[in-house]
Amino acid sequence: MAMRELRYFGDPVLKTRCDPVITFDKKTEALVTDLLDGVKPSGRAGLAAPQIGVGLRVFSYDVEGLTGYVINPEIVELSEATHEIDEACLSVPELWFPTTRAVRAVVRGVDLRNEPVTVEGQDVLAQCLQHETDHLDGILYLDRLPKDTKREALKQARGKDWFWRR
Repeated sequence: MAMRELRYFGDPVLKTRCDPVITFDKKTEALVTDLLDGVKPSGRAGLAAPQIGVGLRVFSYDVEGLTGYVINPEIVELSEATHEIDEACLSVPELWFPTTRAVRAVVRGVDLRNEPVTVEGQDVLAQCLQHETDHLDGILYLDRLPKDTKREALKQARGKDWFWRR
């Protein structure tokens, strides 16, 4: 199992809306395998395709013993109830900021056979579903922070060794 290199904040692929998967072939299967392998290490909850440099709508998750993936996911339901929950990102390492997320989320998409898949989550899984779907829309959790917190987060990120510079 070779881990794909992660992309970090500043890399344009992370701010670009991903294309839907339209071909379900060996390449798609390899991408899903890479995403599932990439979410296995301890401390990882989810991994979206753009985080490994692929502009397709696919993510994997591994939260509280529930592991899986969704191709072409769309959030179809969010609870009205929200909470502020500490959030981090593999593409923005070492930084954690409280982020407002819906307590419950439902995502629909398909699997490798192009069959419908629905994933429902509460609390941390709901956060993960929202976070990973955001990645596919070119949104980082930093974009959801209040203005002053976002300014501080961006300042901290730009000072890190991993920050992607052209």
